[in-house]
Amino acid sequence: MDNSSGVGVLDKAVLVLNALEAGPASLAQLVQATGLARPTAHRLAVALEHHRIVSRDTQGRFVLGPRLSELSTAAGEDRLLAVAAPVLMQLRDLTGESAQLYRRQGDERVCVAAAERASGLRDTVPVGSALPMTAGSAAQILLAWEEPDRLHRGLRGAKFTAATLASVRRRGWAHSVGEREQGVASVSAPIRGSGGKVIAAVSVSGPIERLTRAPGRLHAVPVMAAAERITEAMRRTS
Repeated sequence: MDNSSGVGVLDKAVLVLNALEAGPASLAQLVQATGLARPTAHRLAVALEHHRIVSRDTQGRFVLGPRLSELSTAAGEDRLLAVAAPVLMQLRDLTGESAQLYRRQGDERVCVAAAERASGLRDTVPVGSALPMTAGSAAQILLAWEEPDRLHRGLRGAKFTAATLASVRRRGWAHSVGEREQGVASVSAPIRGSGGKVIAAVSVSGPIERLTRAPGRLHAVPVMAAAERITEAMRRTS
């Protein structure tokens, strides 16, 4: 099969990247793996290094660079949002409550997608909202499966405890009642990426008058099902 795109310099750059997929390579090894002339291989590798697509290890060998990881993360984010959108709408329609998708960013969790009820503004969480990691059911989900050191650091100043998170891990969902905002309750479940790592939380939220003080009894099952559907869809498209 002809792998040429007709754009010679791009095809040669891809040869370099494909060679580095196997691991670190010296210039001589790049020349051998790609079949490129030594000056050409060197010029391309250095140009790719300038754009952080290629980097160097401690021995000076060429390796795949950090920009590729950044692009991969962005692609994964786009895929997550595309997969989650219809599931959030289904969850909203099934529960009658606003549904959100949260991802952790440092010490905050950010609402990256939402399906809002047609009426009722008090429980709305706008897309882009940055909320604390110290309160709310989505925060519990995003913290519960962290490494022990990071988990314990995350509990400093939190409105929930290590025992709360142990319970979350055991049952697979979290709820909160007036924890982040007075009068608001929520239920959340984990979305998992490759290797089973929790990459996001799906939630429903609304006034305590509707969700009651035991919101998990009402909505844990549909929220967990929505999280599982998104997880499965991400697995299929990865």
